[in-house]
Amino acid sequence: MNRPTNPFENVSSSVSPMSTKQPAKETATFNPGWVMNLVGGIFSALSTVLTNTFLILLTVVFILLEAADFPKKLRIFLKNPERALSAIEKFSRNANRYLVIKTLISATIGVVIWLWLLIIGVDSPLLWGMLSFLLNYVPNIGSIIAALPVALLALVQLGVGSALLTILGFVVVHIVVGNIIEPKLMGKGLSLSTLVVFLSMVFWG
Repeated sequence: MNRPTNPFENVSSSVSPMSTKQPAKETATFNPGWVMNLVGGIFSALSTVLTNTFLILLTVVFILLEAADFPKKLRIFLKNPERALSAIEKFSRNANRYLVIKTLISATIGVVIWLWLLIIGVDSPLLWGMLSFLLNYVPNIGSIIAALPVALLALVQLGVGSALLTILGFVVVHIVVGNIIEPKLMGKGLSLSTLVVFLSMVFWG
């Protein structure tokens, strides 16, 4: 006697292999869209940071341009301005020296990052070098903001090994240039102790 057949057996047997294999495929698939969305969010934040950095640099430029005529204007309002003028002139000289040294340090970091990314093979190394140059003016978080999008791009483009090499390059450059070379140059250029400059950079960026 023939056993009644269940009309849903064939359907369930055909669906079952698909349902068991599909999650494994989904979990094993890398989703670059999520990474690109994250990079897009970082670039959006970078635009704000770059705008603020540009405004700060523009303000410094205007201050330096006004520094030449400021002593003449101050003499009009002060009866005995010599002492104040001496302090202001000293401050102006130190501000000029600081800006020159900081620009040289930032340019050095930008060039080294550009060469390092060029060796690794990350896309647009010149762009990332220029970004590192600009963001080095931002205290504390500038180097971190510059490194994050490059590391994510290296991860998507070249893999985990290249992303780790990218991060390693940023860390080494900022340790050597930012924590060793820069305090010495600042100390000599501003006639300050290297230890004082180093501690100032540690606590205040």
